[in-house]
Amino acid sequence: MSGPEENVWLAAVRANPEHPQQYAARWRRFADEGRDLDGEARLLDAMADRDARILDAGCGTGRVGGYLAARGHDVVGVDLDPHLIEVARTDHPAARWRVGNLAALHLPAEDGDRLQFDLAVCAGNVMTFLAGAERRPALERVRAHMAGGGRFVVGFAAGRGYGFEEFLADAEATGWQVEARFSTWQLHPAGADADFLVAVLAAQDAP
Repeated sequence: MSGPEENVWLAAVRANPEHPQQYAARWRRFADEGRDLDGEARLLDAMADRDARILDAGCGTGRVGGYLAARGHDVVGVDLDPHLIEVARTDHPAARWRVGNLAALHLPAEDGDRLQFDLAVCAGNVMTFLAGAERRPALERVRAHMAGGGRFVVGFAAGRGYGFEEFLADAEATGWQVEARFSTWQLHPAGADADFLVAVLAAQDAP
């Protein structure tokens, strides 16, 4: 199986235990500088019905899910890093935040079944952080949490060890239909030389 042997984020934290704190501080600095950090979230909000159930997969500090929760959506965010989840809980208390690996994602509902979502998002190059052995399981586990007709929007850059066509093949192999692909979160057309992918995946029959 292609891809890194170790989860890239965990490897970075092992090499530098302060990496999560530095990462969170960088995003807070970007916000203080007035940078637009909400492009992904605006797209998801436009795609969602009001009060939609949204999964922020690989949520980091909660910038995407927090925006969506503030607009009334029912948001659950999941990330591998406990520090980032603590930042998300502090900065965006309207959403629910969970520590977890996407490759083993299991979010139980009150009745014991899995939580179901209308829409999911994976921004910030998160898919490229996964170890090779985690890629298809993560896609499978997100799909298992989707309601009928649910969609999953994934965005990441080229040159990070996960080719676009390879990712789309993995998505199809795990039961997703590629509904659309773009080269930016502003929905510019995808081209052969695009250096970014935004893929809209549709969940068909529940697994």
